Amino acid sequence: MSAAYAAPDTEDGRYIAGLVARARAAQAVAAGWDQARVDEVCVAVGWAVYDDDNIKILARAAVDETGMGVYEDKLTKHKNKVLGVLRDLKGTKSVGLIERDEAKGIMKFAKPVGVVGALAPVTNPTATPSSNGLSILKGRNAVIFAPHPKAKGASKLACDFMRAALKRVGAPEDLVQCVEEPSIERTGELMRQVDLVVATGGGPMVKAAYSSGTPAYGVGPGNAVQLLAEDADPVDAAAKIAVSKAFDNATSCSSENSVVAHEAVYARFVDAMREKGAYLCDAGEKAKLRAAVWPVGKDGKEALNPKVIAKSASEIAALAGIAAPAGTKVLMVEAELPRRGGPAPEKWAQEKISPVLALWKCPNFEAGLEAVVLITDACGTGHSSGLFSSNETYIRAMGETMRSSRIMVRQGMASGNGGTFANGMPSTVTLGCGTWGGNITSENIHWRHFINVTWLSLPLPMNRPSDEEIFGGLWAKYGK
Repeated sequence: MSAAYAAPDTEDGRYIAGLVARARAAQAVAAGWDQARVDEVCVAVGWAVYDDDNIKILARAAVDETGMGVYEDKLTKHKNKVLGVLRDLKGTKSVGLIERDEAKGIMKFAKPVGVVGALAPVTNPTATPSSNGLSILKGRNAVIFAPHPKAKGASKLACDFMRAALKRVGAPEDLVQCVEEPSIERTGELMRQVDLVVATGGGPMVKAAYSSGTPAYGVGPGNAVQLLAEDADPVDAAAKIAVSKAFDNATSCSSENSVVAHEAVYARFVDAMREKGAYLCDAGEKAKLRAAVWPVGKDGKEALNPKVIAKSASEIAALAGIAAPAGTKVLMVEAELPRRGGPAPEKWAQEKISPVLALWKCPNFEAGLEAVVLITDACGTGHSSGLFSSNETYIRAMGETMRSSRIMVRQGMASGNGGTFANGMPSTVTLGCGTWGGNITSENIHWRHFINVTWLSLPLPMNRPSDEEIFGGLWAKYGK
């Protein structure tokens, strides 16, 4: 356990301490592996959670246990994420000397971080352990997963497949473990006893991870917003956004929650979305949908309805009393464009975690970018935003302006943010959001975050700059 923490003499404390002790024993074995052995183990474990027969079992378990998402989409997500991580791991150095800079006399050596506690969300109970597990093993670490209580069976199945793969290649099975009866108390104990925490899930979970006293990687809230400039191809944008939004009933925090479209392409985009199975609500239906998505609680405040999270568009429409056509995949509503200095963006600017998409019309790129900033800052600062445009000036402006950790250009965001085979983002299911989103990093969490690096410095010839080199410009302009 962490050096400064002693597990309490309680049932939960003893249970977690037992898992951690087994993990440390297994990790001590892995710490002695060379790169070839590490890579062999990662490929073996990867195959166990990539094989079609196993993935079918995992996807079915995830949907049946949680009631969230789409079986076929979970198959696709799981397979793509695992293969994407394996692609990123292939050929990378995570053992011993991993980098040498002759000019600076620096050598960098990779070391394990130890035992990692990994919290998995109810929305992705099998893809998250599988993907994060591979990245953690790449660093010669052990991992203990704490699944969401409503997805504990599916997450354990994924761990069981990984453990069987470890045994198959003669590696310690306890490099991968799972808290079988998760609870707030046990998850808290896990976070306090391990060496590093990676928390993928909701805000309270991430806050608890950062408050545990253990170094932690967390994620910020999503609320992906796409901006369509006047040069956007509305048909291409609709094809990508419709798939991204409806995929797995929007369980991904990267699913588009809003689209801001230039008035020159707005109508064609909406028509193209309709052709892809989206339904545009009228004013009355919009009011009904809002009441269903954000019902008013006993405290008199609106809160996201758990009954709509990761449910299909048809289920949500029925809940709201909306007669959407059969086969509807996405529900759309039109919202009023927010402006700086005006009232806060409409409720529709909030994250919905469901196939419900808000639409905003803008008169020009500048107004659209301002709206994306305001919508993102209303919820999801630091997570992601997107742009459909080929205008380099617009692309540059988006990159320089947005307080987003990742910006997708002409891509669907549900897959793009976490890395696809058609972009260069590191493949992951855990997206850091920087200080904007209350996180320690703005990067995609991948294998590089699960190693410690020793910097070894060799002596160099003295290279001390003169005062003139450093301060000469200042003196010339302002004097000494």
